Amino acid sequence: MKLNLNIQPLSSWIKTGSEPLLIAGPCSAETEDQLVATAHLLAKTGKVSALRAGIWKPRTRPGEFEGIGSIGLEWLKRAKEETGLPTTVEVATGKHVEEALKAGVDILWVGARSTVNPFTVQEIADALKGVDIPVMVKNPVNPDLSLWIGALERINNAGITKLAAIHRGFSSYEKSPFRNEPMWDIAINLKTLAPELPLINDPSHISGNRDLIGYISQKALDLDMQGLMIESHIDPSVAWTDAKQQVTPAALAEIITHLTLRKPEIRNAELKDKLAELRTQIDKIDDLVIQKMAERMQIVEQIGNYKKANNVTILQVNRWDEILRKGVNYGKALKLSAEFTEKLLELIHAESIRKQTEIMNKSEAGQAAEKLTHA
Repeated sequence: MKLNLNIQPLSSWIKTGSEPLLIAGPCSAETEDQLVATAHLLAKTGKVSALRAGIWKPRTRPGEFEGIGSIGLEWLKRAKEETGLPTTVEVATGKHVEEALKAGVDILWVGARSTVNPFTVQEIADALKGVDIPVMVKNPVNPDLSLWIGALERINNAGITKLAAIHRGFSSYEKSPFRNEPMWDIAINLKTLAPELPLINDPSHISGNRDLIGYISQKALDLDMQGLMIESHIDPSVAWTDAKQQVTPAALAEIITHLTLRKPEIRNAELKDKLAELRTQIDKIDDLVIQKMAERMQIVEQIGNYKKANNVTILQVNRWDEILRKGVNYGKALKLSAEFTEKLLELIHAESIRKQTEIMNKSEAGQAAEKLTHA
């Protein structure tokens, strides 16, 4: 089901061109000289569409640098006047919204720690009523698509039609080379539900490491995301926050130069016909896979009835281990990654368990209802 969002195209509120849309600037505004000097270097690259800077910094623990505060808005105003770059800041309260608007900030964004709290998002939305300003909404810290959608809807319901989403990855307990797991499937799901919603990637927060920014940026563009938000500092080695994930303006320009922009559609008739032919083959295989899954689940139901009749537990650990081991080895032989095969088998197994549990519970529920009837 598609989302019913009333939004304007990205090109109506920010400069877009042949380069990927790029929002860049320091993680935190630290000093006036640091911010203005960085802004000049970014503007000089000719690749930046808007200047970002953290003014209020919600941190995980107290005692860390939590932003320079409102004075930083004056520095942003100066940077804008001297470079011509529109500015954008994160807002986490209604008061932040009021101060940013008063200072002439051009674009606002709602951070991950705010998106996770509907009360906070609603406070921000209430402060935005009657205001015509672009707002970008980052995904929540945890992988929850509904929270992300809810935040976008609250802002949109306040009358904000210049709206975009920012994909900055999700926290995870699993070990990973990334600071925040990209979980691309969640971003793709959002794009599927709201195709008209601009989706901007934040490779800085996903990677947590400047060496991975180029890789993440290319991946995002290959998935047809409309732009990038990358943290850039005049001297990342002395940055007060998130030093490892920031790049110099020169390094940023180098990253952008080496990105490949691909078209979302093929216009060459011959290539389009070939792609259509290949997609038809995929559709046939997908239909066959679904058919075979349905046949498998019919057998699963028979097994569930047999287990119920003979008082056998639903989960047979040894049998599951055997399926997993054989399946992963077979997948490797067919050049499928072990991770993909394992996830696929886990999904199928979970549905098998659900079906067998349903059979068990349905029978027990019927017996309980019969006892109540005759009580």
